[in-house]
Amino acid sequence: MATGVGTDWQAWQESWDRQQEWYMPDREERFRVMLDMVEALVGPEPRILDLACGTGSITARLLARFPDATSTGVDLDPALLTIARGTFEGDGRVTLVEADLTDPRWPSRLPQESYDAVLTATALHWLRREPLAELYGRIAQLVRPGGVFLNADHMSDDSTPRLNAAERAHRHAVMERDRHAGALDWADWWRLAAADPVLAGPTARRFEIYGEHAEGETPSAQWHARVLREAGFDEVRPVWSSPSDTLLLALK
Repeated sequence: MATGVGTDWQAWQESWDRQQEWYMPDREERFRVMLDMVEALVGPEPRILDLACGTGSITARLLARFPDATSTGVDLDPALLTIARGTFEGDGRVTLVEADLTDPRWPSRLPQESYDAVLTATALHWLRREPLAELYGRIAQLVRPGGVFLNADHMSDDSTPRLNAAERAHRHAVMERDRHAGALDWADWWRLAAADPVLAGPTARRFEIYGEHAEGETPSAQWHARVLREAGFDEVRPVWSSPSDTLLLALK
C-alpha cells in the first residue's frame, strides 16, 4: 500500500492515541499490564501476533519495551494499516498482513506457524459471539504450548445493572466535558483522515468494508473465559479490569 512522502506518521499515531484515550483514559495502564504478563510468561524477546493491530499501538509499545521482540500485525482496515506501514517502514522486526479475521483461511497468510503471544485490544467487540468463538479456536492453534493470549476489551456484566448505569453516566459526563475542551471523538478523527490526501483513499475503502461501525457484541469475561478453555487454553482469568473493560489472559 502506497504511503505519502513526508507524511508525519508519528503525528497520526499520537492523534489516534488521543482519540482512543477519550474513550479509555486508562488505555496505557492496560497496555502496561499486558506487556508485564508477556514478560512474566514468555520472556523479554517474544514473537508476537498483534491481532486487529490497527495503527500498531500494541506493536509500538512492545518494541519500545522489548527491542529484541518481533511482531506480526494483522488487520483489514486499509486506513489504519496505511498508518502502521508508514510508522514501521524499514523495521525488520515488524511484518504487517492484510487479512479478514472472519475468513477461516487468514492464518495461512502469516509468516509464522506459531507465536509466543497473541495480543489484541479494543477490537474483537466488533464480532458477534459465534464468529468470535470460531476465531478463538484459530488463535488457540497459533499460540505455542506455554504461550499466552491477551485480550483487552469491553466485557459486560449484566448482573450489576445499577453499577453499570452509574459507571456509564459518570464516564459519559467526563467525556462530554473533555469534548467541550476539544477532544476528538471517533467520527471527528475519521473526518480528518478522509480529508488527508494520503489517507483519503484508504479511508473511503475502510468505510466500504465496515460501514460506520460493526454490530458486534460485548459478552462477559466469564463467557470469554469459558470459550477460550473450550478452545484449548488451560488457564484463563482477568489480570486487569476497569468498571467497563477487562484484560483477560489465557495460558496454553
